Amino acid sequence: MRWPARLLPGALCLLLGGCSQLQYYTQAAQGQYGVWSAARPVDDWLTDPATEPRLKSRLATAQQIRRFAVSELALPDNGSYKNYAALQRPFVLWNVVATPELSLQPLQWCFPVAGCVSYRGYYSKEAALAYAATLRSEHYDVQVGGVPAYSTLGWFDDPLLSTFINYNDAELARMIFHELAHQVVYVPGDSAFNESFAMAVEEAGVQRWLAGHSSEALRTAYDAYAMRRQDFLALLLRYKKRLEEVYASPMPDAEKRARKARLFAALKQDYQLLRQQWGGYGGYDRWFEQPLSNAHLASVATYNDFLPAFKNLLEEKKNFRAFYAAVHTLARLDKPERVRRLQQLVSP
Repeated sequence: MRWPARLLPGALCLLLGGCSQLQYYTQAAQGQYGVWSAARPVDDWLTDPATEPRLKSRLATAQQIRRFAVSELALPDNGSYKNYAALQRPFVLWNVVATPELSLQPLQWCFPVAGCVSYRGYYSKEAALAYAATLRSEHYDVQVGGVPAYSTLGWFDDPLLSTFINYNDAELARMIFHELAHQVVYVPGDSAFNESFAMAVEEAGVQRWLAGHSSEALRTAYDAYAMRRQDFLALLLRYKKRLEEVYASPMPDAEKRARKARLFAALKQDYQLLRQQWGGYGGYDRWFEQPLSNAHLASVATYNDFLPAFKNLLEEKKNFRAFYAAVHTLARLDKPERVRRLQQLVSP
């Protein structure tokens, strides 16, 4: 169907459910195009005399990790992470997450291909903050978080980005393995399944990478990082459960608000105790410096709900190709049956 040029914007507004949707998709398309247009082949960067030596070293390491992902983890051998884009910002985009004032159930936004997800991404921090302000005016709890990388799910070739290229070797490998895993299996609208699967690939992949491509010092440092991360998540999940109990209770809303405030204050205090146990490590200080709300805890379980199940499945299948085949089988099931099968994988 051909639309007269003067009618096209109005038609798109109707198809997308309003002009605000058209504006959102326009910024998304422009942002993605900006990332692609900034990308050049890694080999070009490596042979360019103007490229800084440190960047050359990081790109060479990324190439090694990319080859390892194909040869040892059976991840896709395509054009992803074979280009590099230097962005003039700390994050590639910013995600907005929102929940009702007395609920940990995040709002859902639905998109083509990705399905319904519990975040809304913006390539401009200012645009993300403006949308967050709109949601807060409607009395939602809101978090705006920077995102260093994302996957286009194999539809396009994702480049390496300046937003994560300077991570240490283990973190760089983790990022690449995780995002490539989304190209293997992705179920629209089931973030817990998708992220837990990618986490399982990421964790197993990093352990294999470290075993053959790192020093004892780096392995020790990564083990300490992983331990602190588990402690951090366990702390958040503990308080998430307490808040859920408060919100589900029959007490008046005013009392729920008071208990909510006390629990978030206690969460910050418990973090300080945890920080002392870590010998003063302050890697999560920035997370706790912001005003905390339900939105900060809403997505905590997304990356971990089914992680034990996927780990057990990988151990059972012995190799990644058999593991991916089994995950594809799970992905084809309807959601209740998929959840039931995953729960079986962690049952005694």
